[in-house]
Amino acid sequence: MLHLIFQSPIELALLERIVSGDDVVFLENAVLRILAKGSLCTRLMQCLEQNRLYVLADDLEVRGIAVSELVTGIEVIDYAGLVALTVKNPVIQSWS
Repeated sequence: MLHLIFQSPIELALLERIVSGDDVVFLENAVLRILAKGSLCTRLMQCLEQNRLYVLADDLEVRGIAVSELVTGIEVIDYAGLVALTVKNPVIQSWS
């Protein structure tokens, strides 16, 4: 399953619904919650053990966030990467 997370703040209950093997993309203001110095850092690191986490490059750029500020392991993708993930995952859940 592909989770598209737009929601900010990101609720821990939402992260609990992500199961092993799911792909997760953080979009829009949700990118503000995936910073290495943020309160979700530990939970995101746990999530990275079983899942691939992504963020859209354009959303980082618009908000002035450098890749080095993110939780280590979160992959930066472009729109083509987002499309590839939607093709790979037949089930998509949007969280806004």
